[in-house]
Formats: sequence, structure tokens, C-alpha cells
Amino acid sequence: MSFQSLGLNAAILEAVTAKGYTEATPIQKRAIPAILAGRDLLGGSQTGTGKTAAFTLPILQLLSLASRGQRPEQSSKKKPRALVLTPTRELAAQVGESIVTYGKHLDLEATVVFGGVGITPQKNRLRDGVDILVACPGRLLDLHGQGCVDLREIEILVLDEADRMLDMGFIHDIKRILKLLPKRRQNLLFSATYSREIRQLADGLLHNPEMVEVTPRNTAVEIVQQIVHPIERSKKRDLLIHLIEQGNWSQVLVFARTRHGAERLSKQLDRQGIRAAAIHGDKTQGARTRNLADFKANRIRVLVATDIAARGLDIKLLPHVVNFDLPNVPEDYVHRIGRTGRAGAGGEAVSLVCADEGKLLADIEKVLGEKIRMKEVKGFEGEHISRSAPKKKVARPSRRSTPRGEGRQKRRRGPGR
Repeated sequence: MSFQSLGLNAAILEAVTAKGYTEATPIQKRAIPAILAGRDLLGGSQTGTGKTAAFTLPILQLLSLASRGQRPEQSSKKKPRALVLTPTRELAAQVGESIVTYGKHLDLEATVVFGGVGITPQKNRLRDGVDILVACPGRLLDLHGQGCVDLREIEILVLDEADRMLDMGFIHDIKRILKLLPKRRQNLLFSATYSREIRQLADGLLHNPEMVEVTPRNTAVEIVQQIVHPIERSKKRDLLIHLIEQGNWSQVLVFARTRHGAERLSKQLDRQGIRAAAIHGDKTQGARTRNLADFKANRIRVLVATDIAARGLDIKLLPHVVNFDLPNVPEDYVHRIGRTGRAGAGGEAVSLVCADEGKLLADIEKVLGEKIRMKEVKGFEGEHISRSAPKKKVARPSRRSTPRGEGRQKRRRGPGR
């Protein structure tokens, strides 16, 4: 289905065509007409399926149509009419770029606000007036608390990657923000997974929503080749170096469980002659932006990230994702490997798994609904990995110890103790 058939206006279609897109993705085909019709929407879609354009394109059209006839003197003081909430700075920046790209022929203003950078430029931008505001919850509440943003004229609310926002503990911030919005508005909620908490949030937020789910619930992108290499924990770094060098991998996104682990691994790789950098919550926004730009431009070979980077990294044709540590939350595995295999391109997701991560692997496979192929690497053979939780040992008292043990227990307790 072409974008022309979705009811988008000429100005937006011109911007879409300039980006080289002609055919809409499945989620765009279903979401865009529903949003243009004013429906609330619950969208289930994995990363890399065109989800961002699925809501930015119709929002730009709805706001451009509604803004016709606005007096010029009002434009310098206009209040935001659409609010997009995202869990991470990187995703906020990506959404902001999409709005600028597709709205370049429209008379609409947009800005992005998030923490980790100076707040004064964001205040000034908001005071000049914007139509579309993309924000991370914490910084938005800071700005509202300082009287810099008025959310009482929001017409469209988007919760992007709502499952990740809940995972990151933003539910209370989201509830505070919802109280600042007008009751009558259009609500769009996107989530890659559907937990009980997401269902509860959707039930309280959405009114007779259009349900759009274009990928199987909680499953990985099918075209991504997944493999597990069993390995002793102490040999993971050596195996990673071996895979990168022997496979001549040029662009590798590696996930570590902790910030400290990500920083340490990136420095170790760098010392081994493999250009690497880290991106995690302890990095300044400037450093995160710089490292990501260097990775996209192939100035560094390996980007080591924590799960904060599992969402919102827009990297085209990323061939390799490595789980140096398996995530504690099995759904995060889906988000991680969704960084590759985007937009129909192939990709490989490699997991380095030690014996004590067997239960984490079993939980991931339960979410996927299938076993991941396991293969040892010659020279790096690991211990046996049990794909189940270790059974608790049940003490079986011997014939001799049972009565004597019970007797001693009773005597030790004594009366009144």
C-alpha cells in the first residue's frame, strides 16, 4: 500500500518521498487511517517496523489542518497541542528528528526536552511557543513545575514504548502528567509487549481504541538469526574478541547488564585494539550523543550499552547484536535483538551464556515460544547450561539422624523460648 492511499496531504507526501519511502509498513497501513479518523489507538509493534512514522505522519496532518486560519500574532505564543512521551533521551531525539523531517513543509513548530542537558535553552524554546512537544517524563515535570510549559491545550497524547517507561519506573510521573492534560483528547499508546500493567494503563487511558498489532506478542523479529554460545563467565571477553576478529565484524552493538560492566568492557576492547565506546546512564548526554554518532559513522567498531539504550537507537542495517550478559527481564531480550533485522534487513543476535544464566535463558525462550540454537565455539567450550531453574535440594534424613536430630531440636528450644 502506498502512502498516497492513506489520506496524507501533499506537503507530507513530498517529505516522505524525499526520504525515499514509497510503500507503507504494516503498522503504518493500519495506524495512520485510524489516527486520522480521530480514534484512540493501542499499537503493538516491535522496533524497526516504522512505528515512529505511523504516529508522527498523522499527527502532523491533524495539527496542520486544525491550524489553518490561525492569526499570525498567536503563533509566537502558542501552547503545545500534541505531546509525545518517551522513556529515553535517544528515543526522544529520534522522534523529534522524525517530526522535523516529515513536517519540513508545514507551518508547525516542535521541540524536544529531556534531562542531562541544560534546561535554559529548553525553557526559551517553550516560551517561544511550539505545536508538538516530545519529552521524557522527568524533565517535562521539572519544566512544568517552573511554570515553563502549559499542557492544558494538548489535543493528542502519545505514550511511546510504554512498556519500557513502566520498566524504568515512570508510572507515577506519567500519572502526574495525565492530571495536567485536558480530559478530552486523542490518546495513542505504543508498546512492544503487553504485561498486566500495560493492560491496566491502556484500560484507564484509551477510549474504544483501535487495536493494531502487527507482530506476534512478545516475540523477536523472525528474520534475526539467534544463537547462544555457552562459555565460562571469565572467558566471555576473550570469546567476544575472537568473534569480532574472526568474523571481521565491523559494527557491533554489545549489551552489558550494568553501567560499570559496560564501561569496563569498552575500555578492555579498546586496549585490545578494537575501537569501542560505551553508552549508559552515567554518561553525560553529550558523551552519549557523540559515541552514538561515532558508532553510526563507523568511527568506532563496538558500542557497549546497557538496556537504557535498548530503545530509541535508530541504526540502519546494524548486522550484529551481542548479549554479553543476558537481561534480567526476558522481554528486554526482544528489545535488544530488535536493534538488528530492521526494515526487512537480516541480522544476527549472539548471546554469550554462562552456566549460572541458564534460568535467564529459559525465561527468554519461554517468551519467544521456542528454543534458541546453542553452539560451542572451538577453543571456548563452556560448562553445561541447564535451561531450567535449579531444583531445590530436599533434605532426606537418615534412619539414625531423624529421631536424634528432632530430639536435640526440641531440647534446644526448651519451655518458654
